[in-house]
Amino acid sequence: MGKKADFAVELFCKGHNCSQAVLGAFCGDCKMDMDTALKLASSFGGGMGRLREVCGALSASFMIAGLIYGYSASEDKAAKAAHYKLIQTIAARFKEKMGSIICRNLIGASEKDKSYVPEDRTEKYYSLRPCKEIVREAALIVEELLEDGPERFMSDEQN
Repeated sequence: MGKKADFAVELFCKGHNCSQAVLGAFCGDCKMDMDTALKLASSFGGGMGRLREVCGALSASFMIAGLIYGYSASEDKAAKAAHYKLIQTIAARFKEKMGSIICRNLIGASEKDKSYVPEDRTEKYYSLRPCKEIVREAALIVEELLEDGPERFMSDEQN
């Protein structure tokens, strides 16, 4: 375990946003080509378009869970409930490890830091931001989910 997490960090360090890095690392598992994965996740970086809301790396983990274990029948309430339980379990594990699911809390940004202009990826950027670790943790959670399957993954969680 950890190879996909390493790849996600590599993608992030090559300039992809946090969401693109995580979804890109698992695009094969999702039966999706890399270009499609990068485009789909492009809106979720920086806590959704740099709004600093829900973490983009976590959002990508939700996308992966949906693509692999999601439901499509709108009338299947049991499947919907089971999937939402899975998503809440992923979020709880992420929050337990990282302390929050909100981008601005994770990176220490202010409420006012919502410019749409991305920061340049410099050595200073990477040294000040915990994003590599955040990307790694989101990817490790997905690796565990895919290795264990959703039932076993959620077995330690309370309802």
